[in-house]
Amino acid sequence: MKKAETNQSTSTLSSPVNQVSFRVRYAETDAMGIVHHSRYLPWMELGRTELLRQIGFSYRQMEAGGFFFPLIEASCRYHAPAHYDDLVTVETAIDQLRPPYIDFRYRIYREPDHLLLVTGATKHVCINQDGALRREPLRKIQLALEASSKDNGDFPS
Repeated sequence: MKKAETNQSTSTLSSPVNQVSFRVRYAETDAMGIVHHSRYLPWMELGRTELLRQIGFSYRQMEAGGFFFPLIEASCRYHAPAHYDDLVTVETAIDQLRPPYIDFRYRIYREPDHLLLVTGATKHVCINQDGALRREPLRKIQLALEASSKDNGDFPS
C-alpha cells in the first residue's frame, strides 16, 4: 500500500494572464482556408512559453538547469473555426500548480470581435534528465507568483 503524502502543496493561485497575438499563416490551414485542428496545440505551447517568460522563467533556462516539462494531458474544445490571415490571440493562465504538476488553461479567440475559437487545457509534469519527478522548479514558480500577488495585488483570473 502506498503511503499518502500529506505535505504536498496544492495551489490554485490567481495566475497572471498572458496574451500573445499573431496572424494565421497559410501553412496552418487546410484546402478550405480553415485552420487545421492540430495547429491549436502549438499555439498553446506559444502561450505557455510566453506566460512563463512573463513571470521570470524560460524553458531554455529550465532545460539548461536539467529540468523538463513533458506534456501528459491535453484537451481542446473547438467553438468556431479560424481562417487564413485571421488575427488570433492566445490567452494563457496557470490553472493549478501542484508540484511536480502544473496545469495551464487557454482561450484562443479572433480579433477584433473576440469570437471564441478554442478553449483548452494542458497538464505537465516536471522531471530531471533521468526522468525522476522534480518539485523544485515549480515551487520556485509558486513562490514567484505568491510574491507578485502580494506586491501587486491579485492577478486577474
